[in-house]
Amino acid sequence: MVALTDHDTTGGWDDAASALPTGLSLVRGAEISCSHDGTSLHLLAYLFDPVDDRLSTRLAELRESRVTRAERMSRLVAADHPGVTWERVQELAGGVVGRPHVAQALVEQGLVETVSHAFSPEWIGTGGRYWVDKLELDVVDAVGLVVGAGGVAVFAHPAAAARGRTVGDDVIADMAAAGLHGLEVDHVDHDEQGRAHLRSLASELGLLTTGSSDYHGRNKTVRLGAHLTSEASYAEIVERASGVEVLAG
Repeated sequence: MVALTDHDTTGGWDDAASALPTGLSLVRGAEISCSHDGTSLHLLAYLFDPVDDRLSTRLAELRESRVTRAERMSRLVAADHPGVTWERVQELAGGVVGRPHVAQALVEQGLVETVSHAFSPEWIGTGGRYWVDKLELDVVDAVGLVVGAGGVAVFAHPAAAARGRTVGDDVIADMAAAGLHGLEVDHVDHDEQGRAHLRSLASELGLLTTGSSDYHGRNKTVRLGAHLTSEASYAEIVERASGVEVLAG
């Protein structure tokens, strides 16, 4: 089984389905840009109805914001480093443009060694020199949208403090009250203490737990399948979803 959860889009669903090999199952989803009181968060949405009016409208707004943001970042960088152009960033994306493609342009120009370095305060990291805010959904509202579209909502990397600010257990409890189904526990950015706490919290709130490689192709060093979701949690996700079915190759 593999899950496809591109940021704020279902645009890759058809291609993934067409490429699905025999014996592999595909869980279609998205990773939604959210926030709470100024803290950026990500919400994994599995097996939701992609044509649900309320959710699809908000995802379209998020995608438009991502493109606008990437263009503004590109032009800010270009003012100091003319080799980084908006046109080249678009070429690197080959589709929906986002911040990672600005990072790729920085690497290409030799301004940074890696995409991870580009996501630092010196460049396009949160609050960095060339940082631009983006549209994000209130995370509690987003949970309701996913549930309303027949999907299963899982809070992505909730203990990834190395990425920036995280939210407290009280916020996660509010998300659970809104219909949150699970917490992503096994993740490259979680240490053992964070994982243990999340497992305990999930048990307390009646949430399932998942694992993910958070694979981003060549943009990250983590490999596909580095962290896994248990068969029990997978079965529960499938049982709870009513938007779309798992595709079997």
